[in-house]
Amino acid sequence: MSLPKTLAEDVARNLVMVARLIDEDPEQAYAFSRIALRLASRVAAVREAAGFAAYATQRYAEALAEFRASRRMTGSVELWPVMADCERGLGRPERAMAMAGESEVQKLDKAGQVEMRLVAAGARRDMGQIDAAIVTLQSPELASNAVHSWTPRLRYAYADALLEAGREDEAREWFGKALEADKDGSTDASDRLAELDGVEFVDALGEDAESDTNGEDDANGLSAEKAEKAEKAEKAEDDVQADSRHDADADVDADSEADAGADSESGRGGDADGPTRA
Repeated sequence: MSLPKTLAEDVARNLVMVARLIDEDPEQAYAFSRIALRLASRVAAVREAAGFAAYATQRYAEALAEFRASRRMTGSVELWPVMADCERGLGRPERAMAMAGESEVQKLDKAGQVEMRLVAAGARRDMGQIDAAIVTLQSPELASNAVHSWTPRLRYAYADALLEAGREDEAREWFGKALEADKDGSTDASDRLAELDGVEFVDALGEDAESDTNGEDDANGLSAEKAEKAEKAEKAEDDVQADSRHDADADVDADSEADAGADSESGRGGDADGPTRA
């Protein structure tokens, strides 16, 4: 369907904003998609964009309706996996599983078939069939050493299913394989590996700042302590000298002069270890 030039430009601007915001601000992307939908609801690309914006904000019923509309307009099966995932989002994993067995799946390209496999495995897990989910993910694509756009997510899903099944060692291995393939950071495989290995990340900058504060407090405390000890030592020395002068005056007429000795007491300073830095 063709649109007048001005209208087409308005629609295009809104679709660009949908694509730009859908990952960072899904709600804003959804708002722009609704504007485009009001302007050109009979354009398949607009219905598809509206569907993905609704999907990103978990409006699964709305997303499914838009995807179905786009499919009717184009006849394409490309959206079949995400339509099945909308069924999962609506709490209908059985319908998603039924879609996984339809002939449309055979018409999908390799990436689409992997997506459908991921959705089917997710539906199995929704139904509490964890072992079946693991088997669903076991495929030539999973075993292949070749890396494609979908490889990290496939390996990650397999690792996550293994972990749920209590197969921790295998899960760790596959989280590692997912991380190797995940050059764009599309998964949190590194965090999952760290969690399995008991590694705890700390904010080094914040800890350093706290250590510096503690060190300053300790230094101030030591300075005050040293000053107090020095004052006490000085007073003790004055007392000793006063006693010595008194004794000397008392014995001035004696035949022999008595020795008067006085020990000088000094304060002891102590070093304290500073806070240990991680």
